[in-house]
Amino acid sequence: MDIFVKAISDIEKSIVKYFNEKNVNGILSFFIKKFVGFSSTRHDRITNLGQLRKTFLYYLKEGDKVTYSINGLKVHIYGELALATFYWKVTIRKGKKIKSVNGRGSHVFMMQDEGWKIVHEHYSKAH
Repeated sequence: MDIFVKAISDIEKSIVKYFNEKNVNGILSFFIKKFVGFSSTRHDRITNLGQLRKTFLYYLKEGDKVTYSINGLKVHIYGELALATFYWKVTIRKGKKIKSVNGRGSHVFMMQDEGWKIVHEHYSKAH
C-alpha cells in the first residue's frame, strides 16, 4: 500500500474512532481552518470549523449512544491532493429505539507542512 494511501486511510479510521469516543476536537484536528463542505444534516454550505463542530454535536446529541462507521474506503492520490470516498452509517440508540442513517461521503485532502489535512468534505444520505 502506498504510504500516502495508508496515511489517509489511517486518518479516516481515526475520525471514526474519535466520533465514537465523542472526541470532536480530535476529529477537527484533521481539518484546515478554511474548511468548506456539505453535511447530510443541513442544506447550507459549512464554511468554518465552528459550523462543522455543530454538525458533529448535532448527531452526538441525538441519542443515548451514537456510533459511526465507514466501509468501502477508496483513496486516490493526485500529487499534493488526495480524495477519499466511502460509505457511512450512523446508528442512533435512544432508549429502546434504534435508528440507522446510511450515506456516501468524500474528503478532499491537501498536503500541508504538518501532514494531510481535509480541505473539503461532502456527506449525503442514501436515497
